[in-house]
Amino acid sequence: MEEGEQLRSLMLLVTYLLLKRRRDVNDASAQRRAEIQRRVRHRQYFFQRQRRMLMMMIASGIHSNVRIRTRPWTTTRSTDWWERVVMTEFQPSDWLDKFRMSRDTFFYLCDKLRPRLARQDTSFRLALPVEKRVAVALWRLASNVEYRTISSLFGVGKSTVCRCVRDMCHAIVALLSSIYLRLPGEQELEDSAQLFLSHWGFPHCVAAIGSLHTAIITPSNNASDYANPAGWLSVISQVAVSGRGHFWDVCASFPGGTDPADILQNSSLWATAAEGGLSPSPPPTFMGKSLRYVLLGEACYPLQSWLMKAYPEEKGRRASHATLTEPQRTFNRQLGRALRVSEEALLRLRARWQCLSKRNDCGLDVVPTMILACCILHNVCESHGDTFRPEWKEEVSEAESPQPSHKQLLSTGMDQSNAEEIRHLFCDYFQHNS
Repeated sequence: MEEGEQLRSLMLLVTYLLLKRRRDVNDASAQRRAEIQRRVRHRQYFFQRQRRMLMMMIASGIHSNVRIRTRPWTTTRSTDWWERVVMTEFQPSDWLDKFRMSRDTFFYLCDKLRPRLARQDTSFRLALPVEKRVAVALWRLASNVEYRTISSLFGVGKSTVCRCVRDMCHAIVALLSSIYLRLPGEQELEDSAQLFLSHWGFPHCVAAIGSLHTAIITPSNNASDYANPAGWLSVISQVAVSGRGHFWDVCASFPGGTDPADILQNSSLWATAAEGGLSPSPPPTFMGKSLRYVLLGEACYPLQSWLMKAYPEEKGRRASHATLTEPQRTFNRQLGRALRVSEEALLRLRARWQCLSKRNDCGLDVVPTMILACCILHNVCESHGDTFRPEWKEEVSEAESPQPSHKQLLSTGMDQSNAEEIRHLFCDYFQHNS
């Protein structure tokens, strides 16, 4: 009886061991099949990727053979494009065309931004050089092309392109604002006043105020606030431009439907100018009187002792104001001519940096910083004497979103009490010097 029990226990043990061995063999086989399938999928993925890249290169080569090829590197799409082509084969005209600045200015910019843009290598990958990061971001600002196009060109990921643009814009604002976007000193004020008088025929003036509308994608909230007078969605920025065409102050950016007069009154420029911060102490003399330097603005701004605008033009017989006198018409002509300083500066800004002339697909959290960065880059290029190509303006004129015009401010409730007397002094000046 005991032998039977022992035999039964032994059979149960053997059965258990056999079942366990079978299960282990099945598990091992399943793991091997899963690993084989994973490797097959992995190889298929890379095979399909290489096939797509090959087809793109073939299609690009066929397309380039149809056109006249001006450069042997126009169809290059490899990861060494930056090191092998740009750094060795780019001519001065190529630097201007692609990066909107000279090679010397480019490397000057890289040196200035290096403290914020330099990254350390990790055990997984090498850090992108500062020069390549700046080049990726400048290409985006200058052309406004899609991230995937730049990604393919430079051999980096789309997320890397987005990060390069964001990081460089923040670095420019943080490191270069105090140098290239600041209020002027007394000597700069005097130089600007001389330029306004000699080039534009308007005396005792140091800056012109203008507005810039940048087209944006439809925001998720309060989209109607961003509809500007022309009917398209934008953000509006206020700029103050010197007689040299440099930006002294930029206030970016408000919804496109915001009144420019409200932007001005809520900006630091208003407080600075009203307190005499844009004029030396003591004030210079004009027409025999001690008078602070003035700024010029469009008809949508209020008349102030430091801000001159045109007299309202008569529009038909039912106009509520009298016909302008000849001195007043002369004043309007001279002021309109001087306001071309800001118009020309904004045109050159949008022509050099196409991200401001075409619809900007970046988020609203990035657009204001991008506008400030482009204004600073404009001052950098202008200060370094980089060539500006006239054909860039033609690209802006063909843009789908022309700059809207703002309504003329007829109400005198916002005008300063003694501002009309100062405007009359300028009328007397033009009358005596005509």
